[in-house]
Amino acid sequence: MRGGAVNRVLLAIAGLLLLALGGSVLAVGLGAPPPHWWLHTGPHDVLLSSAERTRWRDADWWWPTVIAALALLVLLALWWLTSVLRRRRLTEVLVDTGDGEGALLRGKALESVLAEDAARGQGVSHIETLLTGRRTTPAVRAWLRLEPDVDPGTALADFTAQALTHARESAGLASLPAEVRLRAVKHRAERVA
Repeated sequence: MRGGAVNRVLLAIAGLLLLALGGSVLAVGLGAPPPHWWLHTGPHDVLLSSAERTRWRDADWWWPTVIAALALLVLLALWWLTSVLRRRRLTEVLVDTGDGEGALLRGKALESVLAEDAARGQGVSHIETLLTGRRTTPAVRAWLRLEPDVDPGTALADFTAQALTHARESAGLASLPAEVRLRAVKHRAERVA
């Protein structure tokens, strides 16, 4: 969940910077007076002068450095794109049926059954589940919101012994590791008369 927020913040910052820079270049290009700190003097000014473009032409290190920097930038952009597009949610789980073929169980179905089973636990006000991992070795991430008077250790033990065990046994899995995050529901202070 934290990675999605970081991605949104980085995309928003990059988008705002590009929008501000592109909008200001467009405004100056269309004839708006440039601010005093602007790099260029008006709409007919070039972005790079001939001297700026040819200054490093004779240096042996210039073009390899430019190509390496651009290649690194492309690799970083591709890495970020693949990390954003990679599916974090497991779509199906392979269940061993004993005949050598196996059956596919939808990941969303297992998530919802696990959440419904855990929500029946005492003191659990809300639960979110996410199935991760691989088809043959799934794992669970769960976020439990507990009532204020519930012992977190008891709630975790109930979740592990009941909902998680039922899900593991019903899917025929040897193990179902889980990462569980607990949070208490905020409540107003009680008035004493």
